[in-house]
Amino acid sequence: MTAPDVLYDAPGPRSRRRILWGTAAALTALAALLALAIARLSRQGQLDEAKWGPLINPSDPQFGLVWEFLGGGLVATLQAAAISIVLSLALGSALAVARVSATRAYRWAVVGFIELFRGVPVVMSVFFAARVLPEIGIDLPTMWFLVIGLTLYNSVVIAEVIRAGIQALPKGQAEAAYAIGLTQGATLRLILLPQAFRITLPALIGQLVVVLKDTSLGFIISYEELLRRGQIAVQTLENPLQMFCVIGTLFILVNFSLSQLAEAVERRMSRPPRRTDPPAQLDANSPAGALPAAANR
Repeated sequence: MTAPDVLYDAPGPRSRRRILWGTAAALTALAALLALAIARLSRQGQLDEAKWGPLINPSDPQFGLVWEFLGGGLVATLQAAAISIVLSLALGSALAVARVSATRAYRWAVVGFIELFRGVPVVMSVFFAARVLPEIGIDLPTMWFLVIGLTLYNSVVIAEVIRAGIQALPKGQAEAAYAIGLTQGATLRLILLPQAFRITLPALIGQLVVVLKDTSLGFIISYEELLRRGQIAVQTLENPLQMFCVIGTLFILVNFSLSQLAEAVERRMSRPPRRTDPPAQLDANSPAGALPAAANR
């Protein structure tokens, strides 16, 4: 008996017919809704060449200008996201280590910082960086205000994820490291943190995707990322539905690529180390210069 047979009973002929009819009915209903939506959009002129041409027709006079404009926004989005991801991972790892290894003298400061920015909405962090920092004399390019806001919020989330991964490891590993003379810092750096990253990688992947999507909040501080440039282009082209469909597709493709890259890294990290065969031993009964015994088998 196979494992699936143990977990549930295989459907009989009547159940299979019900499943088939239910699937067919659901697909028919979805096709009808899709046809109704397309018909309504067509009646409203949303499928006209004038609205889709600047986005999907290379022969349209505005196609090159539109995509050059959107491409600059996409580059700005990826730039802000890449810097925010690197800084969030670095600061989040440092906060996780500080919270795990902190003494009572300063643990309250680490915990307070994490709980403060974990409870504040990310849009407030971005707005705070853009409005308060210039008031105290810290004047930076607009992109850096967005990066600071995203880093403050996402680093504390990543810190909690990594801390949970460290605490999920068996305590015997840290005790064994201390027994062979490793310090607390060396134990965290060499033994605990690599394993914590490995077991929390799915959660970290999800948070990195959130960082990329949250770059769209740059519009509140007039940072011309992809969404902001799409809004500017809509004012001229007057095709919000088409424009935001294209922008949404671009975000999906970028997030999917990021997820695939992170999953490839996860598979590589989870792969067991390659075993190397021990050196072949000479047969004690064979004369000198003979082939190894393993080669004669």
